[in-house]
Amino acid sequence: MPIGLEREIVDRDAYDRTLERFRETDIRLPTISQLADPSTLDASITDGLETVDPDTADPRNLFRVHWYNSDDRRGLTETPAHIVLPSELTGVDAKIIVAIGARFPMIRTHKVLAAYGCLVPRLITGLFDPVRHRAVWPSTGNYCRGGVAISRILGCRSVAVLPEGMSRERFEWLENWVIDPADIMRTPGTESNVKEIYDACHELSKDPDNVILNQFNEFGNYIVHRAVTGPAMERVFQSVKAGGPLKARAFVSASGSSGTLAAGDYLKQSLGSATAVVEALECPTLLYNGYGEHNIQGIGDKHVPFIHNVMSSDFVVGVSDRASDTLNLVFNTVVGREFLANRKGLTQQQIAALADLGLSSIANVLGAIKMAKYMGLGSDDAVLTVATDGAEMYGTELAKTSAEVYGDGFDAVSAAEAFGRYMSGATTDNMLEMNQRDRERVFNLGYYTWVEQQGVSVADFDIRRDPAFWDGLMAMVPVWDEAIGRFNAEARA
Repeated sequence: MPIGLEREIVDRDAYDRTLERFRETDIRLPTISQLADPSTLDASITDGLETVDPDTADPRNLFRVHWYNSDDRRGLTETPAHIVLPSELTGVDAKIIVAIGARFPMIRTHKVLAAYGCLVPRLITGLFDPVRHRAVWPSTGNYCRGGVAISRILGCRSVAVLPEGMSRERFEWLENWVIDPADIMRTPGTESNVKEIYDACHELSKDPDNVILNQFNEFGNYIVHRAVTGPAMERVFQSVKAGGPLKARAFVSASGSSGTLAAGDYLKQSLGSATAVVEALECPTLLYNGYGEHNIQGIGDKHVPFIHNVMSSDFVVGVSDRASDTLNLVFNTVVGREFLANRKGLTQQQIAALADLGLSSIANVLGAIKMAKYMGLGSDDAVLTVATDGAEMYGTELAKTSAEVYGDGFDAVSAAEAFGRYMSGATTDNMLEMNQRDRERVFNLGYYTWVEQQGVSVADFDIRRDPAFWDGLMAMVPVWDEAIGRFNAEARA
């Protein structure tokens, strides 16, 4: 199986050098269980943590890589940050519950959790040596930012590999965090061009000092989201449910690397919810074996990620990038917000909360609305989803959309038109309720990426059909937690 599921120390020399680096810099690693429930953190860790700037490469920020950060991202909350979207906005009676990823440290998105989940198994087995190795983070935007942030904490070189067409804000953040500007590798194309990212990583892998941490096939990404994001979503649901009877009917998330979708596997077992996968209508890979370009940044396409538990997916929901682009204008411009206040009756607090929705987050919300309409859900039903990042990553996209779609003439009529077409007018078209044959088709699509292109064996590819395989992965959590505890003790000896 791919590197990352080892149970023992593989390279003792690298392990010892890593210990020495951690001693020198006083770094400690949180366990997966602590990230799932940070209330269990020892006082020796939490004392004084509120004084640490959440936007710096301080080692203590590793203990904020969870869903329970307060609004200022310095303290803890009992329930992860979330919003319940008003029906005046969604047009459905069902409660659309959105967990907020913008409370995570350093990068203001939960992708830093995925980066941690991919890197920590290698640190504790000697497969990544921060003294020697350079961490390579292939990404469509946010994952590489999380990887670069953690690499800075470890004091090691890192490379961000992402499409050149991503938002300017992402590149500006990276330029401020990488050690060398040459460590930002821009690949051809946009969101959909994942193969080009893989090709670049293939060239980088020829240097043995480069370690590729590919979120699309690292099972640590799946495991950490099922172990951490899943319970966080359940906690959010139980908090909302305290207000009255409520049934969790679906968990909705864009495909992306499929890490976040692992939370759906947890919720399916704990709450009985269905799992819906959102993808861009302009690149309908799962829906129609299709291809294309789109701007729902953060959800790379044209392939099926290796860590996507396809046989557990229940729906595929197509959402157009025109919808997310134009609703970004409605949610984050003066004209758009005036429309929401004056014509839809939203409060200023409700409107301000929409700033926590970036482009992929808006797509997730639209996917949740489409699910509510398709399933005929009422006020006692809930659809859960996540806001990966906030609008701050897409400021330049506002001007781009305004110029390209409205000729810089986005006004009150434009806001009403966009809202009516894409929010109120969201329909149940371009949706697939998956049966066994549909799941087999989507699963088989992955063969061309992983077996033919990336060299995975057929046996390792096929084993992922079995639900027991995915359930069995979770046995790694106590193994990693024990190893992390042992590593921390040795580093402080």
